[in-house]
Amino acid sequence: MHGEYKMPGGKLVVIDLEIHAGHLQQVQLSGDFFLEPDSALHTINAALEGQPATANEATLANAIQASLTADVLMYGISPEAIAVAVRRALHDGADA
Repeated sequence: MHGEYKMPGGKLVVIDLEIHAGHLQQVQLSGDFFLEPDSALHTINAALEGQPATANEATLANAIQASLTADVLMYGISPEAIAVAVRRALHDGADA
């Protein structure tokens, strides 16, 4: 499944994922944003892995935020924007 979201005043957020047994799997975040340190990308993907496919945007954003340490800098992206892209992937996938 594939979802995209352009954050207002920000950058493009892209999510590719699969659903297995009702949970997010093989989550891959990409886009034209910047994260520091680079390892934050893996942290965000890992925070989304295993989340219920029925999770709402707030739940997904909270899971992402809780996984990030204070030293992570996000440029042109937010946990909320990532959550929107995830929900779009799930919605579009449900229509397929």
